[in-house]
Amino acid sequence: MHTPVLLEQVVEALDVKKDGLYVDATFGEGGYSKAMLDKGAKVLGLDLDAEQINNSKFIIQNSELKNLKLIEGNFGDIEKVAKENNFFPVDGVVFDLGLSMKQINQSGRGFSFKKLNEPLDMRMSLKTEMTAKYLLNHLSEAELYEVFAKNSEEINSQNIAREIIVRRSFKKLEIVGNLINCIDRAIGEPDKNVYKRIFQALRIQVNEEFENLKKGLDGAARIIKNNGKIAVVTFHSLEDRIVKNFSKSQGLKLLNKKPITNRRGRSFEKSAKLRLIALK
Repeated sequence: MHTPVLLEQVVEALDVKKDGLYVDATFGEGGYSKAMLDKGAKVLGLDLDAEQINNSKFIIQNSELKNLKLIEGNFGDIEKVAKENNFFPVDGVVFDLGLSMKQINQSGRGFSFKKLNEPLDMRMSLKTEMTAKYLLNHLSEAELYEVFAKNSEEINSQNIAREIIVRRSFKKLEIVGNLINCIDRAIGEPDKNVYKRIFQALRIQVNEEFENLKKGLDGAARIIKNNGKIAVVTFHSLEDRIVKNFSKSQGLKLLNKKPITNRRGRSFEKSAKLRLIALK
């Protein structure tokens, strides 16, 4: 089981209590749910990826299953799911906006720029119709530029969008390696940081991640108790900005103006930021 980067900090920040009600809005490999169940809490877990839900039996012990309810669903619908399952008001909600290691390494959906032969899919849920392949082969140059610039703030977005248009006129982009070749031609040399930003931008667009985050935060604020907390772990400056703007626009209390970060670990782990939100 993959241990979330800021697991201890999240559990401590939520002050998880025995018999308390908590929503793990991004179940993933079950790290947060397992830690909260270990403290005697009751957990509602959501995940858009059916494979993550199906793998849960290898994560959660039988003795803990009575306190766990797992739902395949979008955290943008968190309020609806919680109320349909009579699981509210809750003591806390956690959103972790990173991909699980299994999704990156084993899903076969092209989430990693290192998996050159994987298809350009990038769907969290296979029930979603939109794919990265469709976007890359059908959007106009201006539309591709907007996706890259809006979702990643990549300074080479225009050149990359233009190169994609040129390359696909000869042959459709089908696999990860095709996109990597376009990026290399556009910027003149391999650059892993550019790869990461472009792949992240496409994944965000395919799964409508920013829109769902806004809906999810709004729904979470509607189901937490007056003294409840919402913990959000982001890996992207734009995600963090959404969290800050949401708390301000909704008149909520941002408990830590300076985010809790991971000071050790790999580069992508160091980018993790934890924000805590509460009702005023």
